[in-house]
Amino acid sequence: MSDTPLLTATDLGYAYQEAGQSHTVIDHASLELAKGELVALLGASGSGKSTLLNLLAGIDQADSGSVVIAGHNISTLQEPDLTLFRRQHIGFIYQLFKLIPTLTVFENIALPLELCQIGTAQRLQQVSDWLHQIGLQNRQHAFPDQLSGGEQQRVAIARALIHQPMLVLADEPTGNLDAETGLHVLDLLTNLAEQHQQTLVIVTHSETVARRAHRVLEIHNGKLHSASSQLAW
Repeated sequence: MSDTPLLTATDLGYAYQEAGQSHTVIDHASLELAKGELVALLGASGSGKSTLLNLLAGIDQADSGSVVIAGHNISTLQEPDLTLFRRQHIGFIYQLFKLIPTLTVFENIALPLELCQIGTAQRLQQVSDWLHQIGLQNRQHAFPDQLSGGEQQRVAIARALIHQPMLVLADEPTGNLDAETGLHVLDLLTNLAEQHQQTLVIVTHSETVARRAHRVLEIHNGKLHSASSQLAW
């Protein structure tokens, strides 16, 4: 891993308003992520884990602080530049897959390349290669509702990684799968991210996922901490 951080988040704060009261979700959170690092993010339900991912990606705008990715302060970017930056440099994986139901496996995986304006011949070759890497070359014409949960998550992983983003954010990627399938999906995700030197942040409740990480962080009462051995395991 490089000594130069890929991502630096400084003093992030985020709150929402309800019934005239302010509720703090993220409270002065700071972190650095190295290139090629795998970080597990732990915390109770509602602790702000998903919100933190959204802040790191610029999906939600922090009330305070900044996020710098590869020298780009995304906190200062405006649309459509922010969307273009995410499209090119960030990949997302969700617990509920979020595949487009009207697109085939092949078309779902190809979508990020189309959005990045990759030429047809190169796009076809890359998708074909990735279908082999995830073991779904015989399912390329299937639609998401024809796939098992594990197959859908493999497609989601390929879609998130195919355009070679610097940063991959995964929100409970094994949370909707049985233990055995989840382990296979975790192996695939971590191996592919390592192979392509991508920085990977995984929100999880899984002890197995946390044990794979280079580093474990935890959110508690809006504060971000390095997890103790008791918290992590």
